[in-house]
Amino acid sequence: MIVGLGNPGSEYEGTRHNIGYAIVDALTESTKIKLSVGNGDYLIGSRTIYGKKIALVKPLTYMNNSGTAVKAIIDEYNVPFKQLLIISDDFNLPLGTLRLRLKGSDGGHNGLYSIIYHLNSNEFPRLRCGIASNLLSNDKNKMSDFVLSSFEDAERKIVRQMIHDARDAVLTSVGYDVEISMNQFNRIRI
Repeated sequence: MIVGLGNPGSEYEGTRHNIGYAIVDALTESTKIKLSVGNGDYLIGSRTIYGKKIALVKPLTYMNNSGTAVKAIIDEYNVPFKQLLIISDDFNLPLGTLRLRLKGSDGGHNGLYSIIYHLNSNEFPRLRCGIASNLLSNDKNKMSDFVLSSFEDAERKIVRQMIHDARDAVLTSVGYDVEISMNQFNRIRI
């Protein structure tokens, strides 16, 4: 179960906070999986790849309530936490950096916080995608404006490469193993 975090609606397309959605979009394109409305507040599509059935998901609950959609999916499809992969942005990582981990904290990310809260566990893999730039303010009150902003023109090439690499990291995790993917993709790519 591969879940890309983001906010629904055209006003959020291309924003830093929606990088999870962008990566799921890249995965739908390369795998030919079509998303449709699920039994809850999410879009979902599935097919067999590398001999394994995978599902791609976009929660429609808005970022801060991502946990309600993820919990509904976990319950409906009886997905073990280790077979869940959450894709999110991370303002603590430099733009273009990928960090795939088997478990961990929310790192100050409200979507991850919501998922950890609703699952009552942080024992699930996550792919964090760096969105930090020189535009990032030290003022925590301006963080929301930053994550909801669009990428600058000068950043778009790095973002396209990060989306491509993240797509490949997910497919490597599915085809081989999360740890193999971690060894290949957990490095700065600027």
